[in-house]
Amino acid sequence: MADRYILLVHGPNLNRLGVRKPEVYGQRTLADVVELVRSTALPFGFDVIDRQSNHEGDLIDFLQQYGSGAHGIIINPGAFGHYSYALRDCLEDIDRPTVEVHISNVHRREPFRHQLVLSDVVTGQIVGLGLEGYRLATLALCQPKP
Repeated sequence: MADRYILLVHGPNLNRLGVRKPEVYGQRTLADVVELVRSTALPFGFDVIDRQSNHEGDLIDFLQQYGSGAHGIIINPGAFGHYSYALRDCLEDIDRPTVEVHISNVHRREPFRHQLVLSDVVTGQIVGLGLEGYRLATLALCQPKP
């Protein structure tokens, strides 16, 4: 494992990128997302450790194992972003710079998607910019702060 790394975490159904609702999420795959984040982080000297799971506890175990050593975290929690207080509490406990990314603009979708329970424990949120949101999140975490 690299000394300097960013965690890239994906929640439920994101393994289906490129197949599930391409009119909403596009045709690029999860592998494309991982490669985009890696290629953006590499010039700054950061490796990327990625994890996708459809199981909440698996993501929490992963974050607890690697989170405290991470330079930062990029997380697309999928549906967990709307109701997982356990994931929220985990991120609060780890206390690392974290950017929450959603490919679609959740605020223009069904009302149940409007609430994001991670809001008060993440550094920032990027919604509705497609995969470009991942690149921007990576830059936000990797670029030196003034």
